[in-house]
Amino acid sequence: MITLRNVTLRRGQHILLQDVNWTIYHKQHIGIIGANGSGKSSLFAMLLNELQSDLGDIDFPRQLKLAHVAQEFPETQKTALDYVLDGDTELRTLQQALSEAEQKNAGEHIAELHARLGEIDAYSAEARAAQLLSGLGFSHQEQQQAMSSFSGGWRVRLNLAKALMARSDILLLDEPTNHLDLDAVIWLENWLMKYPGTLLLISHDRDFLDQVVDHIAHLSQQHLKLYVGNYSSFEKQQAEQILIQQATYEKQQKQVAHLQSFIDRFRYKATKARQAQSRIKALERMELVSAVQLDSPFQFHFKEPGKCPNPLISLENARIAYGDKTILQNLNLTITPKDRFAFLGPNGAGKSSLIKLLAGEFEVASGKCIRGEGLKIGYFAQHQIDHLTLIETPLEHLRRLAKQTNDQELRTFLGSFGFSGNRVLEPVQHFSGGEKSRLALALLVWQQPNLLLMDEPTNHLDLDMRHALSMALQEYQGAMIIVSHDRFLLRTTVDQLLLVADGKLNDFAGDLQDYEIWLSEFRRKTENIVELEKLDVSRKTQRQLDAKYREMRRPLVQRIKKLEEELNQLQKKANEIELVLSDSEIYNEANKKKLQDYLLEQANIKKLLQSTENDWLEACELLENF
Repeated sequence: MITLRNVTLRRGQHILLQDVNWTIYHKQHIGIIGANGSGKSSLFAMLLNELQSDLGDIDFPRQLKLAHVAQEFPETQKTALDYVLDGDTELRTLQQALSEAEQKNAGEHIAELHARLGEIDAYSAEARAAQLLSGLGFSHQEQQQAMSSFSGGWRVRLNLAKALMARSDILLLDEPTNHLDLDAVIWLENWLMKYPGTLLLISHDRDFLDQVVDHIAHLSQQHLKLYVGNYSSFEKQQAEQILIQQATYEKQQKQVAHLQSFIDRFRYKATKARQAQSRIKALERMELVSAVQLDSPFQFHFKEPGKCPNPLISLENARIAYGDKTILQNLNLTITPKDRFAFLGPNGAGKSSLIKLLAGEFEVASGKCIRGEGLKIGYFAQHQIDHLTLIETPLEHLRRLAKQTNDQELRTFLGSFGFSGNRVLEPVQHFSGGEKSRLALALLVWQQPNLLLMDEPTNHLDLDMRHALSMALQEYQGAMIIVSHDRFLLRTTVDQLLLVADGKLNDFAGDLQDYEIWLSEFRRKTENIVELEKLDVSRKTQRQLDAKYREMRRPLVQRIKKLEEELNQLQKKANEIELVLSDSEIYNEANKKKLQDYLLEQANIKKLLQSTENDWLEACELLENF
């Protein structure tokens, strides 16, 4: 049992949490929700003893074992499987002790260690770790690859698997679905439903919360309020409370108006003065009920697209390939102005590759991809967010797209995405992941596309923004194709499900629940195939195959590492120039030549950064699809 008593936490002068009293009981599964910046991650940091509260106490029993997802990604040549096994620290400690005991030939101690290993089910540990990795999208072959060979998003999955592997009484997960696709989300959902300990889960995925948690802790206006039930239950309870609060407020306002009217009429009349004073005191004692504030900070709309060709895009017997490796083939798809599709499919099936083909990021290997005249694509994906210019402000980003529009109109537009006041003038480099996603989305909306292509658009977005995005997409008049792990978004915005699997694209006859059943069967078949392959291929042959695979990947891994070093150096130089340009003395007349040189160098470095980053993204994409 963990207890927070009168806890207050500040960030600078800003109060995040105030007078929080909360008891967390054994085996509770609690979803922690609230707008971005409300203090959810800071609350986790306090529980992990990374932050100290400014006031109050936290009682955390020492015997409780706590697991969480690490943020760092160590450079190691350990295989993915070994890295995840490290999450079970007791297992690793016993294995090390056993190795030392065997070297000393300490027979009795060896027997004791074997007995303890049996008690903790150590002999099935490798199978359990492999199951975790498989559920999170790692093939049997990838499980044998070195940790250092994986890209950032896949390393996040490895850290998640390592946390799930840990022996824990309490599990802290902060937005665990952000880097997962739908099939991995469904697998994690089922795993967490069976987790026997206490779960504290920060998430903005309402379907995920509905399945996994039995309590909701809502952070709002510096306070925490606990609700019994899942997210849907919380919404109902909150709606009821809002109705009661509003009715109470309106009733009290009538009472206040009545008292004030009497005071205004009679406070200066001698015969009524005492009664007026009595009513003044009654008003002073009254604890006023606040009016309900329902307005979301996000409320935007897609403008109606201009001229739309029909069809927008047609694929005719198209094939997608990376080098000699075919990803998808025999693709036949016609997208018309009113189509609203979602691509479903297992991890690695080619959903993102198909979106990129439609977005024009590469050409078909064979067949045809015909684009209608007047096609205007709005493409939203994670690497678009990474292309934001960090030293520029939201207003500067939008101004580049709208040179003829006045600043007030641009500010009003950005305000509908939560960028108001001085926030529109702050550099993007200080923004959170959610704020960068909102800005990238705002830039896309401004351009009035007639075809939206969205690859995981809800990553890093809080519940308010997800709801606003869902509402805007429902009203959107153009065509759209979405890949998303957010089932609420899919249910509320698309009309047709398409399945990407086994190298093909087909209609999916069913809903998202049917897809979960299909996915379960697909996993079972895949696992059976892997087991048969294990029987057919000897360990020696497998090692040879793995060595050859690593050898083929090595040039790409080395290129990515070199490009990352170049990016670090360029960014360092860019930061140095930015520091110089922030000094007012450089703008003196005597330094005019220096200023020109620095500005020229800054422009050149920006171009190099963009070019190098594009090369790095291309290399990472090739590595992920290798």
